[in-house]
Formats: sequence, structure tokens, C-alpha cells
Amino acid sequence: MYRTRTNDRFARARRGRAAPGRGAGPAPVQGEFALPEAITPSLPAVEGFADLDMPVELLAALGWQGVTVPFPIQAATLPNSLAGRDVLGRGRTGSGKTLAFGLALLARTAGRRAQAGQPLGLVLVPTRELAQQVTDALAPYARSVKLRLATVGGGMPIGRQVSALRGGAEVVVATPGRLRDLIDRGDCRLDQVAITVLDEADQMAGMGFMAQVTAFLDQVRPEGQRMLFSATLDRNVDLLVRRFLNDPVMHSVDPSAGAVTTRGHHVLHVHGADKQAATTEIAARDGRVIMFLDSKQAVDRLTEHLLNSGVRAAALHGGKSRPQRTRTVTQFKTGHVSVLVATNIAARGIHVGNLELVVNVDPPTDHKDYLHRGGRTARAGQSGSVVTLVTPHQRRDMTRLMAMAGIVPRTTQVRPGDQALHRITGAQAPSGIPVLITAPVVERSKNRGTTSRGRRRPASAARRALVRKSAFHAAA
Repeated sequence: MYRTRTNDRFARARRGRAAPGRGAGPAPVQGEFALPEAITPSLPAVEGFADLDMPVELLAALGWQGVTVPFPIQAATLPNSLAGRDVLGRGRTGSGKTLAFGLALLARTAGRRAQAGQPLGLVLVPTRELAQQVTDALAPYARSVKLRLATVGGGMPIGRQVSALRGGAEVVVATPGRLRDLIDRGDCRLDQVAITVLDEADQMAGMGFMAQVTAFLDQVRPEGQRMLFSATLDRNVDLLVRRFLNDPVMHSVDPSAGAVTTRGHHVLHVHGADKQAATTEIAARDGRVIMFLDSKQAVDRLTEHLLNSGVRAAALHGGKSRPQRTRTVTQFKTGHVSVLVATNIAARGIHVGNLELVVNVDPPTDHKDYLHRGGRTARAGQSGSVVTLVTPHQRRDMTRLMAMAGIVPRTTQVRPGDQALHRITGAQAPSGIPVLITAPVVERSKNRGTTSRGRRRPASAARRALVRKSAFHAAA
């Protein structure tokens, strides 16, 4: 049974670890564990942010950002998380999970200052892309209450992350691998962390980070608050819920395997010989599209083919450096490229507004991957479609995957040039004129000497030249 936590807002004592739940909670979705039965009733949902007990600076920042009405998962969980309750939240990608935990984390940390290398709040995420997205989403709100954020993830200079920690970052958004490195180096301690958030915990478990995550949770303050948010809650995270969450408030925007009404799901049956041509026509549509494939090599091959066919495409996968990946995502967001060809690296943590179409060129092998790939479209109540190309030998596996995901897709047999293919995806013939994607030209300021760095460089170069000249004459 979960022990009941006292309702004092900022001071709570965790009186022992939770044992397995006793009652039958809501019926689990296929592949998920039965949710535990909460002991303490949850506070009712609110209608507006003004009804929440948050600092006025945060409320003002929400207005400045144009965030006026809370999403359902925010309205339901924030009254409880602001009161210090542990939270178990499930909602589809794009449902507002980041602010659901972020606002509570910032509100409850506001007014405190961290010592060097000793953060007060921790957000654990599976990928560096998601870490950066969470940081970017929370940054304006953190600034409003004078809290410092640090992003900790692999593929980024560790020296800068060490400096940010030593500077006293109150909130750290981290991936497990890099955080472990910093702890092992002695650059970070978690014993002052009072609020811990696990975002996309199922993916962290699936990526083999479970041991690291549990180790981190053992290091944070035992009486602290824990929040776990994810689009799916399968049995991989059962251990985390039962061991570390104490009488949590539970909220599900929709079943993790459920399809939302704003997102259409299509399975397009296509012969293997027609698959590349159909893919090319879909890529040549008017508007942006993300195309998912299984491997880096397949991504690179398709990207090259699309460019040669006249489609402005760019590749995104783990073989690219972080600056390359950042540049590619920026080009896609700004419309400089219209097709993002990606591995699952883009399935979580990359938010692109107004994206109407996601295409699984290679069908995923796991229903969770399908849900998170599809989560790139129809975000925040917008509409969009998820299309999966299925060859004859893949049909049985795809039927099984859709059943696991709780989705009944529309199935259509298509060929290149078909009206049905155009109707569903906007497919059209490409121009056939090869294109070359170059970095956008950035206009430089006419007053190039206005920054201190711009002034130092010429002077520094002149001094070095003078030293070399003096040394030459001395040697002569």
C-alpha cells in the first residue's frame, strides 16, 4: 500500500518506501501495468492558471508567452504538484507535459539559491534533443523567477556544463549518461535535489538507463517530491512507480495507446518495387514532412535520392554531430528544407509546430515507437496524419503493432501516381532537378565593432603580429 504523505506544502517526510498497491486501479491498457490505487484524494482541476497558487512572476510570464488556458494534464496535475504531491501523469506527446511538471518545479524552487554543483531540482530525460527542448521551453519561466537552468547531455562540451553547475544552477535538465559522468567526476551532487522529474521514463528504461535512474533517485533527498510523466506507461516503469512514488496523484489525458481525434492514421499497402517512387512523390508534396527509417545508412541513401530528385531534404541521425543536428532541425523548422529524413532520434524531443504529416517509410517494430513517431504531428490540438508504408511481407507484423497501439488505421492499396496516394498525403511528381542544401545566409550587422569580442580580435591579432615581428628582429 502507498503511504499517505502529509499535506504540508513545502515540508514532507517520506515515511518509508511504498509497497505494491493493494487495489485495482483503472484497467490497464494492453502492455501496461495496473495503476496503483491512491490513498489521498487529489485536488480538483482548475479552469485557469490564475486559480493556481503560483508566483505572480510565473503568471505574468505565461501571459507574455501567450499561454492563457491550461491543457487538461496541466489543469489536473498542477494543483497537486504545487502542493507537493508526487505525480504520475500520462499524456500523449504535445499534450503539455513539459509545463505540467515545469511550472510546479519552478514555482516550488523559486526564492532558493543553489550552491556550486548542488542543484535543487532535476529533470531526467532520455535524449539530449529532449533535454534541450525542455530547457528551451522552461527558460522564459525560469528567468521570470530568477532561477538558473543547466542542460546536461552527451555530445555537448562537458566543460560548459561543469561551468554551469559550478555557477549554481538551481535546475538541471539531464540525460542519464552525462549526469553519471559529472557525478563520477565530482562536479555534481544530488543530495540537495528536492524535486525530481522523470520525463519519458519508459524510453529511458527501454534504452537501458533503469539502473542509472534508480541510482539517481537513491541520491536525491528522500523526503523530496517525485513526478513521472510520459506518453506511455508500460511495465518497464512499474518498478519506478512502486519504489519511488509515494501515494501519487494519477492523471491520464488519454490511454497511452489511444489515438486522438485530431490525428489520422493510414496504412498504405505498397509493392516493394513501388515503395521508393511512392516515397519520393510523398516527399515532393507541398508542405513539410518527417520521414522515419530504421538505419542511418537508409536515411542517408534516401536523403541523397530525394535531393537528386529535386526535393529539399536533410538527414537526421545519431551519426551526425550535435551542431549538424541542430542546424538540420533549424532548417526544417524555418522551411529551408521541407523533408526531414530521420531515424528514431527525432521521434522524441523535437517539436515542430504545424507539422501535418509523418511518414513511416520503414514501419517501427514497437508500438511505443509508432506512438512517439506519430507524436511529431497533431500537437497541441492541431490536426495531422501518420502514414505507414507497408509491403506485403510486413502486413502481419503491422496489424499486430496497430493492435498493441490500440489504433484502427485506414488501410489503402496505393501505387505511385495514384489519386488515393495524392488524396491521403498530397503526393506529387518531383521536379527531377537536383538541389543542393546550403546553410542560410545570415546578414551581419553593419556595425561589426559593437561587441567586445569584435573589438578584441583585431587588437589581439595586431599584438601577435607585433610580437612575431619583434622576435624576428631580435633573432636577426
